[in-house]
Amino acid sequence: MAEIWVDQNKFATWLKVEILACEALTELGEIPKEALANIKAKANFDKSQVLEIEETVKHDVIAFLTNVAEYVGPDSRYIHLGMTSSDLVDTALSSLMRQAGGLLLDGLKELRKVLGERAIEFKKTVCIGRSHGIHAEPTTFGLKMALWHDEVGRGIERLERAVETISVGKISGAVGTFAHIDPWVESYVCAKLELKPAPVSTQIIQRDRHAEFLGVLALIAASLEKFATEIRNLQRTEIMETEEPFTKGQKGSSAMPHKRNPVASENISGLARLIRANASAALENIALWHERDISHSSVERIVIPDSTIALDYMLHRFTKVVSNLVVYPERMLKNLHMTKGLIFSQAVLLALAKKGITREKAYQLVQENAMEVWESGEDFRAKVLDDEGIGVYLNKAEIESCFDLDENLKNVDFIFERIGLN
Repeated sequence: MAEIWVDQNKFATWLKVEILACEALTELGEIPKEALANIKAKANFDKSQVLEIEETVKHDVIAFLTNVAEYVGPDSRYIHLGMTSSDLVDTALSSLMRQAGGLLLDGLKELRKVLGERAIEFKKTVCIGRSHGIHAEPTTFGLKMALWHDEVGRGIERLERAVETISVGKISGAVGTFAHIDPWVESYVCAKLELKPAPVSTQIIQRDRHAEFLGVLALIAASLEKFATEIRNLQRTEIMETEEPFTKGQKGSSAMPHKRNPVASENISGLARLIRANASAALENIALWHERDISHSSVERIVIPDSTIALDYMLHRFTKVVSNLVVYPERMLKNLHMTKGLIFSQAVLLALAKKGITREKAYQLVQENAMEVWESGEDFRAKVLDDEGIGVYLNKAEIESCFDLDENLKNVDFIFERIGLN
């Protein structure tokens, strides 16, 4: 990913755009064929020299064209004919963002594949579901992974749309009017770069496109942070249901030799903040003065490379975490039974309601027992069985059936089938 954004590749892409424009102009008879042949044979650049020239001229495109002209000679007068700087820079940037988006899509698809595999592996591994951080009702660890698998699928769809949105070029001159260049040149260059011509532009491609791309990256990063935060929580000593892989020779603390910390997940959570901030900067770039100013340029030199590189890193790192995640089913069961059966309170509530009493009355009967269990640590099933008020409506067999773990998970297969995980 990083190689996409180095100066050498950027200038190489610029040169490709300029040569394609020369090809189109030659087709239109505006450049002699022998001049095009000379340009294609000799056109080159030296990155160090471009940067050195820029120190003097204070303009990156002029510095680049000046250096290319040193290689081409007199025929260089045909390069950049009728174009403005943003014709070159914005079209090339779209091409680079399209390449970066493709790599990110590869990473997302690999993560989704791994999540699907592990979801199936732990499909029936029972654990406690939580709301507000408090034990709620039984679920399975496979369902957690299945949810992540499904969310990553939405991330793929969003990124595919964002790549399509940014896959436009413009070669329409200083204010987008094609005053000095034929629109066919734009069509020709864009087709060769797998881009579409921007339907209408000013001097630049409009920055809502770039903001959409960065916004989608921020959404994907936020999803990764969500997943990583769950792993961090599940690795807490008091919970210890899962654990990041801890490799031989790894150290967790400079002071405490016993530590095994979820450092990868913490890294992912931190980098997600950076990408979200970059997306905010991209939104600020949308409003520019008149047909164009340059305030967006300095921002994009940072936020677009940094965001794509950071997200690429996050995807690869989190895929490795998921692939090697250590899961503790026995601890999951131990935690599930920690509240002495309280997690079946809704089943008792519903069983009572089906007997014809009001929901409010049923809730009162169940909650009274539940609150006593919270205080005393007694067994909830035993309390319910001993409650004469509940016994008026439910016999022993009916109460026992409320504590059937399999009943809670009877539709897990249905959920997996609905999202295409079999």
